[in-house]
Amino acid sequence: MMKNCLLVSSAMIILFCFASPSNAQKSVPVPVAAPMLAPAPAPAPDYVNLTELLSVAGPFHTFLQLLQSTKVIDTFQNQANNTEEGITLFVPKDEAFSSLKNKPSLSNLTQDQLKSLCLFHALPHYYSLADFRNLSEQNPIPTFAGGQYALNFTDNSGTVRLDSGWTITKVISAVHSTDPVALYETDRDFELEPSGDCNCWGVIVVGVEVGWLVLLLSSC
Repeated sequence: MMKNCLLVSSAMIILFCFASPSNAQKSVPVPVAAPMLAPAPAPAPDYVNLTELLSVAGPFHTFLQLLQSTKVIDTFQNQANNTEEGITLFVPKDEAFSSLKNKPSLSNLTQDQLKSLCLFHALPHYYSLADFRNLSEQNPIPTFAGGQYALNFTDNSGTVRLDSGWTITKVISAVHSTDPVALYETDRDFELEPSGDCNCWGVIVVGVEVGWLVLLLSSC
């Protein structure tokens, strides 16, 4: 009887040992999926800073000062940054403002006249040099100044001329021409013309090696 009890006890001890957690088969860990990463944000658009461009090119410091004083630079920058149309500018170099043959100077103009003068420098669309050929078939082309301040383009075997109605000038080079901003030089000199027998100045023609403008200042 004692022998049977010992056998039963030994069997229970053996079963207990095999059933204990220390001898249980270790479970294989289940792979955890890596968390989904959010897509990287799109890079910010590479805008052309018109103030910086006009500061380093040309130089165009005098005209840039006019754009800043009239706030027209903000209009142009907004057109370049926030529209699909882009912008095309014709800008006079600094020497244009120091080579005036006649008076009055730009200091005699009102703020509104200066603003119109600046706005007449730009087209509310980006045009490459190659686009000017098509523009000659769409004349007149409106400027930012609106109204009568439009331009007529001609392209004769790659030579582009702009007719404002008061003066004709030729495009001689592209300072910057990457969509959405184009900046062109022209070959006209600064010139001021009085309006007939009046004592007032009716037309100001602004031109230089790199720019031009025509603006009716007053009617006599």
